Amino acid sequence: MDIQGKIIAILPQRSGTSKTGNAWKSQDFVIETHDQYARKMCFNVWGDRIDQFNIQEGEELTVSFDIDCREWEGKWFNTIRAWKIERGQPAVKTAEDMYKATAPEYHPEPTMPAHEPFGEKQENKDDLPF
Repeated sequence: MDIQGKIIAILPQRSGTSKTGNAWKSQDFVIETHDQYARKMCFNVWGDRIDQFNIQEGEELTVSFDIDCREWEGKWFNTIRAWKIERGQPAVKTAEDMYKATAPEYHPEPTMPAHEPFGEKQENKDDLPF
């Protein structure tokens, strides 16, 4: 899944040691979309990707992420983990742009010019019905 928006908050980095003795680190970021009704989402970056992504507050990003759920002591928790970050200015769409993107294309049929039947001379007549 992907979400596009602006980073509005960077939460403190957490670190520790796993049961097997391996060091780990994790950091959460909050992104806000540019939709008419802006949505906010907190996502997580794990391990060496924190340094690799180097996310800064105010950046415009497209975040690709997975959603995972785990159980701990009878309670369930969701994790939204980023696996790819793309930088760049998103195109803020106007209502007209959104209409153009969803409206079907109109291709009129070509029209043939009206011709007089062979050998008949058309009179100069008024097309009005009254």
